Amino acid sequence: MNRANNTQAHTLALLLVILLALLNLSGNAQPTDSTALVRRALQNREDTAKTRRPLRYLLRKTDDHRDATKDIIETAQGDVARLIAINNQPLTAGANQAELDRLNTLANHPEIQERRHQREQKDAARVNRLMRLLPDAFLYRDQGTTPCPASGGTCHHLTFSPNPSFEPPDVEANIFRGLAGELWIDQAQERLTRLDAHVIANVDFGWGILGKLDKGGTIQLEQSDVGNHDWELTALKLNLKGKALMLKSLDIQLTEQATHFSQVPPGVDYRKAIQLLENSGATDGR
Repeated sequence: MNRANNTQAHTLALLLVILLALLNLSGNAQPTDSTALVRRALQNREDTAKTRRPLRYLLRKTDDHRDATKDIIETAQGDVARLIAINNQPLTAGANQAELDRLNTLANHPEIQERRHQREQKDAARVNRLMRLLPDAFLYRDQGTTPCPASGGTCHHLTFSPNPSFEPPDVEANIFRGLAGELWIDQAQERLTRLDAHVIANVDFGWGILGKLDKGGTIQLEQSDVGNHDWELTALKLNLKGKALMLKSLDIQLTEQATHFSQVPPGVDYRKAIQLLENSGATDGR
């Protein structure tokens, strides 16, 4: 991956950090004290993460370059994925063999998976650091109850906007100054079902050296109960523009959809996950 693509990936990752944090809004009190609700939600997220079991699911990702579907298995050693479709069509025999060869190489070289896992752990620490800023970074307002946009049930409707009193502790946190939007929390389970965010101001990353996100972008997220009251991100749509490395134009047009969630059996490490992916076949309909 070249430097421009790395910058684009980091910009996208940072946006997801913020928005996925908001997706974990839940609690046991009325959302009239919205800031307190967010504080409790962050603690609930950390508590839930301690007992969350790994999942297996399909992820279809469409951007300017291609439409790809992967079968993903989470493990304690990091995620493992197998490409199973391009443009919603099964892989050709050659492409499928190349994917099997890649998985075989991964199984024989645990250092590759370890490096990937270390990156995931660093990203998680970065996420947690930024998430702790959320209660102070935004102003949350309760807009009453309304039908949920996706499920049809009853939702609490909240809006959020930058807190003018918030002083970002570092350059990355500047992004909090440029986002505002709406979110809907399911009233029955008190979990967020949808978030619509807008980039309301230009945002620099790394003093403008790493990149800039332009005003006018949009983000849409949906979260669903995938079973046993386990809420996961199931839909994402990004429309974002800016600059990468202050030279290359940044244009992110991305849609993701996650489906077919199931719990991973106990004891599945990354090598066992590879075996499961290899044995499942690329056309078994998972």
